[in-house]
Amino acid sequence: MTFIKDDLPFLAAQWIDAKAEETAAQERRRQIEDQMAEALRINPTIEGQQTTEAADYKVKVTCRMTRKVDAEALQELALESGIGHDTLSALFRWKPELNMKEWKAAAPEITGALAGAITTTAGRPSFAIEQEQ
Repeated sequence: MTFIKDDLPFLAAQWIDAKAEETAAQERRRQIEDQMAEALRINPTIEGQQTTEAADYKVKVTCRMTRKVDAEALQELALESGIGHDTLSALFRWKPELNMKEWKAAAPEITGALAGAITTTAGRPSFAIEQEQ
């Protein structure tokens, strides 16, 4: 492909237009998703999946929780509770990120002692829509 320097302003303008269209389309999609979540009475604080069929559409809504870990508080709580590095390494990725599979499988006395280092907030529900043939 031969690049002509004079083409760059035209291409840059097209890119800016396309980016604006993309942003507008994303905002419109999110507004529609919010309306569907309201119509379906979705509680975003409950993790899981809900599928609803309407006419020839199948609407699947998945809600997830976002968890943030305070690394300093986590290490202090682990030290106070006598929870060792091996246990922390199994429960957390050392960003640290919560390893939910291991967290759910861990003993309550361990998760209870460390829970103060974790902040849980509702994530945005995700949607998948299929039109039946």
